[in-house]
Amino acid sequence: MQHSDKNPMVVRQIKLSRMETFCYLVGDPASKTGLLIDPAFDTGRILAAAATAGFTITAVVNTHGHADHCCGNAAVMGASGARLHIHKKDARQLTGFFNGVLCRLLGGRPSPRPDVVLQHGEAVVLGQTTLTVLHTPGHTPGSICLYMPGHLFAGDTLFVGSAGRTDLSGGSIKDLHASIRTRLFPLPDDTRVWPGHDYGDRPVSTIGHEKKTNPFMQAD
Repeated sequence: MQHSDKNPMVVRQIKLSRMETFCYLVGDPASKTGLLIDPAFDTGRILAAAATAGFTITAVVNTHGHADHCCGNAAVMGASGARLHIHKKDARQLTGFFNGVLCRLLGGRPSPRPDVVLQHGEAVVLGQTTLTVLHTPGHTPGSICLYMPGHLFAGDTLFVGSAGRTDLSGGSIKDLHASIRTRLFPLPDDTRVWPGHDYGDRPVSTIGHEKKTNPFMQAD
């Protein structure tokens, strides 16, 4: 469990058992409420971790609509009553037939429809904690990151030492490069980058480190 040194928010990075995926528990100590970012697998373990930490899950946020980030939505929402958030440009993919099939193949269930469709600049509020939605298309048209001072939950936009793939439907290397350059790299250098997958040489990085060393961006 890690406490931010800039606000009382609690962050827990949870490594899941498939596809090197990370889920994030974000907790607000003042309200004892929490949200989950991309609860794809191991939902029982994720919910147990939240309960042990003393947080009631009230929201789920998907950074994008791919099955390896959303196939646990149904289980988490059924157990907690949490409201589901995703960017409006990925909302249709989230509940599409093909995505539902992939969710079942990965051991989950098709995702319910979102309760809240997000847009760039909107706030996701959790008690006294506010996360800002950054629309970062490229991996998918509706990919987002969530930012608050000191923390960036980067989904499949920016990894440690790499970036999201762009060869799937709706992907664009040009858009991804622009998203990272214009939406993420202007953030403070000491911002922690929490990636959607454990693909790097360490599980967390910083904006400053990625600006200097990420080979995807050095190719610009």
